[in-house]
Amino acid sequence: MSRNIISTCAKVSLFTICLLIFQAGFTQYNFTETNAKIDSYKKQFDGNISVLVYREGKIIYEKNLGDFNPKTQAPIASCSKWLTAALVMVLVDEGKLSLTDKVSKYLPIFAKYSKGYITIKDCLAHLTGIESEPIKLSTILQRAKFNSLEEEVDYFASKKEIIANPGLEFRYSNVGLNIAGRIVEIVSRKGFEQVMQEKILRPLQMRNTSFSSLNAVNPSGGAVSTAADYMNFLSMILDKGMFKGKRVLSEQSISFMQTPQTNSSMIKYAPKAAQGYNYGFGEWILETDEQGVSTVVASPGLFGTWPMIDKCRNYACIFFTKGLLGEEKREVYLDIKKTIDAQIIANCK
Repeated sequence: MSRNIISTCAKVSLFTICLLIFQAGFTQYNFTETNAKIDSYKKQFDGNISVLVYREGKIIYEKNLGDFNPKTQAPIASCSKWLTAALVMVLVDEGKLSLTDKVSKYLPIFAKYSKGYITIKDCLAHLTGIESEPIKLSTILQRAKFNSLEEEVDYFASKKEIIANPGLEFRYSNVGLNIAGRIVEIVSRKGFEQVMQEKILRPLQMRNTSFSSLNAVNPSGGAVSTAADYMNFLSMILDKGMFKGKRVLSEQSISFMQTPQTNSSMIKYAPKAAQGYNYGFGEWILETDEQGVSTVVASPGLFGTWPMIDKCRNYACIFFTKGLLGEEKREVYLDIKKTIDAQIIANCK
């Protein structure tokens, strides 16, 4: 056999091996049922949704309906809270803040109005004890009266009543995360949006995500983003603080964020979409293992977007849409998640 023939055979064999490896990776998952489920729920999404699933360094599933794709930008409402909690934890990593710091250390007005014992930890977990209204469209519109985050947070301190001792009762609202956002401004001596860009959005290449606003910036619910951008954030959380070889957040901070800070008796108000769940920092704990360690976490928003991480199956997913988050959408997303779970073996007991 000539040398040329041997060389040609070697090349063909190498090509065949590569093709088989590619086919094996491509056929590892079968999302036929997932496709069918999403199509069947098209009405619930008002015909528009982008769904992404990330695992082991790559997107393993993508589905788009209507005018939505991974680069479509839309408001994400309370999904913003996860980003803000992560930003606060970056400053904790840097030694500029401590979770046990009292907010009055940075905002003396809280001590003046008998709210001096609230900690940053309380703020991240909705345990401030400050009266609040349920998050709905009318409360979002009411925020237009504030010209700055400082003005809004001073209003919380001076006008809102304390109805429970800090750390004892959970009431989901914009109060705690916006107080934390204001402390970010004071510690950094920069506006919230600028710090968010520097510490989270730029490192994660989230170029189409912003908290900018004509009125007061809203750390709790004011972000606009895309499915692709938010997936960069989720991949960083899933990959224990790393993004493309660079550390954005410490493993310890991610662990803190995913640790339940509540129990069922503490929860006095939760939106219907999250009732029955406990809360960490900026995220809901959907499932835990036998030791009580979180295994599935999420941060659903009023307009229908649901970002989730399943640590047992080592994947992140996002259902990105724009509408109103009814109680029924929770069941829709969890139903679709079951079809994703069926393709991936869990490693938790």
